[in-house]
Amino acid sequence: MSKLWWLPMVAAPLFAQLPIKTGMQLSEFYVHDPFILAYKPSQTYYLYNAAGPRQFGGHRGGVVAYKSKDLLHWDGPYPVFEIPDDLWADPMQGVWAPEVHFYHGKYYLLATLHNSNKPLPYADEDKLPTYQGRKAKPHMRGTEIFVADTPDGPFKPLGNSPAPPADRMTLDGTFYVEDGTPYMIYAHEWLQVLDGTMEAVPLKPDLSAAAGEPFLLFHASEAPWVKPRELKPGELATYVTDGPFLYQTKTGKLLMLWSSYRDGLYVETLAYSTSGKLRGPWKQGDVLVGNDSGHGMLFHSFDGKLMLALHQPFRQAHGKLFEMEDTGDTIRVKQQI
Repeated sequence: MSKLWWLPMVAAPLFAQLPIKTGMQLSEFYVHDPFILAYKPSQTYYLYNAAGPRQFGGHRGGVVAYKSKDLLHWDGPYPVFEIPDDLWADPMQGVWAPEVHFYHGKYYLLATLHNSNKPLPYADEDKLPTYQGRKAKPHMRGTEIFVADTPDGPFKPLGNSPAPPADRMTLDGTFYVEDGTPYMIYAHEWLQVLDGTMEAVPLKPDLSAAAGEPFLLFHASEAPWVKPRELKPGELATYVTDGPFLYQTKTGKLLMLWSSYRDGLYVETLAYSTSGKLRGPWKQGDVLVGNDSGHGMLFHSFDGKLMLALHQPFRQAHGKLFEMEDTGDTIRVKQQI
């Protein structure tokens, strides 16, 4: 592996002093886009969640962790990352979909950041989607990678750019290694392309930047159950891709968890690589969990159970946990925890 490097940064702000609560259940605190890391050295589960500027003292967004020994009782929030002032992103516009992955002796945070003051190019005003009653012009949004020695952080930047191309409005980057090559898989925002896509880009060995060109995995409209939202005269049909997460079954089949909307409600669904490889081709499956639930991820508990974490409902969300069954061909829900 090449030596890790850091872009020279202004001294990071001190972590906000957040009040810590103990023994909470998942229903007692807000969770959106949950990601759980099972940290074996201390037999502790880390649930990573975005925290807005208000929670961080009013000056910047960041990421916090909640900790548990049994997946039932949680302590936190513990700050692990604050958006620095000298990135491309606006610290006040917060973080989406934080994930933490262990790779080659380090812990890597993938976090979607934003800057609505930096517009992105688009082809035609008439081809922009309508969002919240007005034409939505794309702006900088993308997943950047940060690094730390422990899952507690503090996580520091590896560079000053999203891993996907900066001129694409992207989000929800996740991490996957295939044949020794690390990749980021991410959603290309429907606000820029109308029919949202899932794409992948190879990363350098130290994860500091992209190592090649991105490639298309599939479009949201390929899922047979996805329907565009109800349109007013003159509005264009749009299809959403959110929350990719890759998983290999016990027989080596490659699945992707991802989210979109069915009848106006968020759902967690599956796609299958028919080749067993990241480049696919990808075949769309059925909805895995409905009821306004989504942005899921999978992990194994310390007693070997396959677990699904997601949030429900989409707004004012809380974390939900499900025990899953790996059949070899697919996964399915056994029970909610």
